[in-house]
Amino acid sequence: MINEVIEDVESSMNATIEAIRRDLSRLRTGRANASLLEPVRVDYYGSKTPLSQMASVTVPEARVLQVKPWDKSVIGAVERALHEANLGVSPQSDGEVIRLIFPATTEERRKEFVKESWIHIENGKVSIRNKRRDGNDMLKELEKDGDIGEDLLKVALAKVQDLTNSNTNALDQLGKQKEQEILTV
Repeated sequence: MINEVIEDVESSMNATIEAIRRDLSRLRTGRANASLLEPVRVDYYGSKTPLSQMASVTVPEARVLQVKPWDKSVIGAVERALHEANLGVSPQSDGEVIRLIFPATTEERRKEFVKESWIHIENGKVSIRNKRRDGNDMLKELEKDGDIGEDLLKVALAKVQDLTNSNTNALDQLGKQKEQEILTV
């Protein structure tokens, strides 16, 4: 029972870290990154289809994303979806390929991106602490029901705290890496 609770807490904390990692990968860093286009949905024959399912996205240069739809008849819809995605750049089409050219970011803008990345990190820490609280509550409930003793409860609570500490440290490392990536010109 204790192991099940601890495994549940650990898996939910790991899911939080992966979610934060995905969120951070979508932040602009001054370099083109294909993950910036993950949320883009294209109106494809009446349904919203993820761009990744209908086009190849490449990074031919550091600040250029190139989108090549597999079906050339939808290039207008892809271009419209990219424009509506508010990426901060205008799509440029030559009839076969759409290019998104990202301008070099100013130092002030990079600092804003750093602040935004740390906001994501703090939100992740809050989520991890909430998962710790939930796990501790479940363990205390087990002790209250008589399923585990007080000594086992203390050991289990210490394990949950260790998980919390290691995961918040992992988030701090993610934040430092992203900050370094953003500030590198």
